[in-house]
Amino acid sequence: MARVLMFGHLQDLAGWREREVAADTLSALKTGLLAENAALGERLLRPDVMAIVNHTVVRTDCPLDDADEVAFAPPVSGG
Repeated sequence: MARVLMFGHLQDLAGWREREVAADTLSALKTGLLAENAALGERLLRPDVMAIVNHTVVRTDCPLDDADEVAFAPPVSGG
């Protein structure tokens, strides 16, 4: 199972910061989280939420395996 981390307000929506989740792809992971928690799942599907797989921001679906770490982070701004 992939290690999943939530940051910022996503952690508040999820009610957890870290847990193990079984999924073969990033999209399957998001779909599974949507089925468990509609508010969280809908937020994860937004294009401004970053999906970070093994410390690399990914913008498309990708395969996952048990050794992967997947983090979701809210939009950030800089200046």
